[in-house]
Amino acid sequence: MGRVRLEPITWERLADRIADRLLGPRPDEGGPWTRVAFDGAPAARPGDLAERVAEALRVRGRHALVTAAEGFLRPASLRFEHGRRDPDAYYDGWLDTGALWREVFGPLEPGGTGRVLPDLWDPSADRATRSPYVQLPPGGLLLLHGPLLLRHWFPFDLTVHVLLTPGALRRRTPDSEHWTLPAFERYEAETDPAATADVLVRADDPRHPAWSG
Repeated sequence: MGRVRLEPITWERLADRIADRLLGPRPDEGGPWTRVAFDGAPAARPGDLAERVAEALRVRGRHALVTAAEGFLRPASLRFEHGRRDPDAYYDGWLDTGALWREVFGPLEPGGTGRVLPDLWDPSADRATRSPYVQLPPGGLLLLHGPLLLRHWFPFDLTVHVLLTPGALRRRTPDSEHWTLPAFERYEAETDPAATADVLVRADDPRHPAWSG
């Protein structure tokens, strides 16, 4: 990551800033759907920020659906084909990108139905969730959060990356998950999400975030 000027901010103000940016010149309902990535390692908790932004959007009268990429992981037999702690498999093979395209992004394309499946697979139980579809009205916003999202060429309209420095990532990742750290090193080298994202949030100290956007 090159030198980026980051401004201290509270989580509440950050959610408001992102919500205002998303609405931009289209403050009213109607029009196309907006698809937003909240990218970050599990230790960075990008889902927390997605939920805050969703609430800020709802206060502004907009429909927002928060979806976790974890709900679109592949079955354990495929994820763990090369062992339970293979960082390359975690990087390349855990996420069911085809299901995300089919059940989430496809319905939000121009002319789509807006009928989105919020999750498909429960990785803990290793079975289908059988969740009902959600109808996202025109002008609604999809907020997808999870790790390694910016390497898949998903059609996001805005991307937010929640950054942890390598030291902070190691400290805040449970010891049992340290085997995933090489995957995030590879992600940094191959994708450079801090430079790629439209909005960068640094969260080494979760009490005092900073941002650039």
